[in-house]
Amino acid sequence: MTDNILSENSMDFAVDILTFLNTFSGHSSLKSQLERSGTSIGANIREANYAQSKADFVSKMQIALKECYETEYWLELFERAGVCEKEALKKLKHDCGSLRRLLIASINTAKKAQ
Repeated sequence: MTDNILSENSMDFAVDILTFLNTFSGHSSLKSQLERSGTSIGANIREANYAQSKADFVSKMQIALKECYETEYWLELFERAGVCEKEALKKLKHDCGSLRRLLIASINTAKKAQ
């Protein structure tokens, strides 16, 4: 069940990242970094669903978690640098934190089952 929630939430998050990035111009290298990390979370979760073993599943989920942490970094940088309105980042930061917590719980559960 959690995997389905993670897959759906990460896809929604990726769409929200892309929508957010279309709202302003400039800072193309920063936007590219956020786009890559923000969309990579879901791609790695999707890949984990077809892992060859529990260890492979955990590894792919940990990569998704790393991408999530990177995305949080870029969102914080956007906020601190004043690249966009803080309010525009509020939901993205909340959703990224929710994904992070779900990923951690899923990884911990999978590790216990090994």
